Amino acid sequence: MEEPDSQDATQEDVPTENIFIAPSIHEADILAGVSYTHHSPIPQLINDDLASIECVLGVDEAGRGPVLGEKKKKKLYHPNPSNLFSQKPSIEPCTHAADIVRYFLLGPMVYGLLYLPLTQHTTLLAQTHRFDDSKVLKPQVRSNLMQAICTPGTDLFRTCGWATRVMSARDIAAGMLKPAGVYNLNAQAMDATVQLIKDVFAQGVNVKEIYIDTIGKADVYQKKLERIFPTTMITVAEKADSLYPCVSAASVCAKVTRDAALEVSHQAYSSSDTPADEAKASGAEAWGTGYPSSAKTVNWLKEHMDPLFGWGNECRMSWGTAKDMLEAKGNGIKVEWPDVNDDEQARRMTDFYITTSAMEVDDEPDDELATWYGKPVPASTF
Repeated sequence: MEEPDSQDATQEDVPTENIFIAPSIHEADILAGVSYTHHSPIPQLINDDLASIECVLGVDEAGRGPVLGEKKKKKLYHPNPSNLFSQKPSIEPCTHAADIVRYFLLGPMVYGLLYLPLTQHTTLLAQTHRFDDSKVLKPQVRSNLMQAICTPGTDLFRTCGWATRVMSARDIAAGMLKPAGVYNLNAQAMDATVQLIKDVFAQGVNVKEIYIDTIGKADVYQKKLERIFPTTMITVAEKADSLYPCVSAASVCAKVTRDAALEVSHQAYSSSDTPADEAKASGAEAWGTGYPSSAKTVNWLKEHMDPLFGWGNECRMSWGTAKDMLEAKGNGIKVEWPDVNDDEQARRMTDFYITTSAMEVDDEPDDELATWYGKPVPASTF
């Protein structure tokens, strides 16, 4: 998959050193490149009266990339940090999220979900704790909010339930590199969103309203979800993570989980014998933001590329930058696989058997039962 040439790698910060390791971090799965889902227990406030308490639910992602610019030009403009859709007058602004997107090259894509009682949606999340789009919040603020959600005794722990779907770089690339029936990123993202919501309904939570940050055109995506969840009010919108507090909180769950997953991934490139300074350099600071436009990211890929296998489970090898390093730039070892459609290459197992006509047999017709399980093969064959 090709990514835009011009991207702002400084827009996405590198994970903080003191990031909170949430329960959604399954270290063994991350290191193995396995996608997985984590659900928190239903909060006590909701569980005490599961059927009666009406809830609002939000979903957002981390590790895919925000819309930054327009479709026709390669140079992107975003002079106003508070409005990523700000453009110069001569540039036509992009109309939906599929136009041009910054794609991460390293690490998983994480979908986050958070739900809580409708009556506390604005007061608890927006007014008390000031949740906002995770990209606006500083890394340490995000980490502290996530820690409060996961810490028994806090108002967020008593009130909010949450979940994450960690989609590994390996599985994302495998879906996109399928020889037939490509499983593209939009389809993978929607399936993750739908399954997370279904899981919450299956637990018996009375969800009345759902808010989601869009994938592609908001109206098309909303209609798809309304067909799946017909009894729930659904709103899909661009920049929903800055408009609806539950989506803001879901984006924090996703972003903190992704940051921690990146830290875990770094363990594969350091050992107990590695000096402290060297170990630090092999972490998030060494591979930068994870965007293809980041010089640190590209340098890290060059330094850690195996000429035959490429990289580990942390790299999305379907992305253009990785494919170019392995193929176009001649750094990788070329492997020629046999063509299964080539008649000269494709041999059936029965081609190695001697047919009845080639054997010394009588001219009498074959006994139907004698050949029921196949033709006899002479001893000389073995």
